[in-house]
Amino acid sequence: MSSLDARLGVLRGSAPPIPHNARTLAALTANPSCDRRSLLDAAGIDKEALAAHLGLPRPLRKSQLALDYGIAFERKVTAQGGTPLVPLLRQALGLTLPEVSYEDVNSVGSDDDSPLGLRRVHTRSRIRSAAHHTSDDPRTLLNHPVLRLTVAGHQVYLEPDIIAFQRDGVFYVVEIKSFPVIHGQPDPIKASAALTQAAAYVLALRELLADDGLPPDRVSDTVILVNPRNFTRHPTATSFSAHKQIKNLSRHLGRLRRLPELLDKIPPGATFDLAPGPDQQPTRPRGELVAALATVRPYYTPGCRHHCDLAFHCRTEAHNQGRTAALGTAVRDDLAGIDTIATALALTDGHLHPSRDQKDITQALRHAQRIHAALQTDTA
Repeated sequence: MSSLDARLGVLRGSAPPIPHNARTLAALTANPSCDRRSLLDAAGIDKEALAAHLGLPRPLRKSQLALDYGIAFERKVTAQGGTPLVPLLRQALGLTLPEVSYEDVNSVGSDDDSPLGLRRVHTRSRIRSAAHHTSDDPRTLLNHPVLRLTVAGHQVYLEPDIIAFQRDGVFYVVEIKSFPVIHGQPDPIKASAALTQAAAYVLALRELLADDGLPPDRVSDTVILVNPRNFTRHPTATSFSAHKQIKNLSRHLGRLRRLPELLDKIPPGATFDLAPGPDQQPTRPRGELVAALATVRPYYTPGCRHHCDLAFHCRTEAHNQGRTAALGTAVRDDLAGIDTIATALALTDGHLHPSRDQKDITQALRHAQRIHAALQTDTA
């Protein structure tokens, strides 16, 4: 075990590590400045268990009905050996032939084996075979492949509900999502999130091919999203460029090399261990856990409520400390460089002299104060 692994193990305590997945990797790009999230995810700490012990509300999640709908839609698209999918890909990618070699990698292995590892090995074999043209199949269509990506020096399994499709030597990532495309346009926020997840799969495929000395352009930046068309269950396929998401995720994965630097900022022996008892229930005093969390700098934004179990804890922290982030992302960005509400007010009323970087913001704050005062006078 490396020294870094040992230090992260101290943070995690006795609980088994929870590995990264496409959603946690996507969260890195949603809030890359949050040291707390970076360390918790790197250590494989169960944030949901921490939140439950602290009595926090759960973050906004999909309803079970929406999850069931998503599963049903995916099964519809991949039914009969992917038959409904072939004409969609033919249209989206300009295919001239209907034949593909389809395989559901979920069928590999048995309950007595290690299915995740077996599926990864099988996925690698099929992708390499297609990449080197050692198979008679002109095209390769893999449902539920298992990929692997290096994250902070560790190999992370990605178990997507995607299909990797090979056409003329170039691989494409296909994501099946249950949010609709209305008049040819998906919800931009949901589409961006889907493309960010797909970016992790693109990088994993490129890493796989790089082991064989193949260049990154053998995996396309173009991602195919398959969604319900309008308000029906009929699928439609749309191609999107994920170049921006791939570039952002690559940059944030590179930032994870600074984990030793983040660990050096927290007290020696700090841990988020819940100290489960014989009944596996946490015995760690909540005050101790709160104090341990306070040793790692958070970076709260309202969007955290959609993807982080500790969002409500961090929001309360920001509010209690009078941080501008508690007022929303727009206010925090407008007051860039001014972290607290108290500082903003002191600059506005002249009790604090602005630095060179704060002069423009201070002028804007004082202008807003004058407008507010005028409006108060008019309504009096």
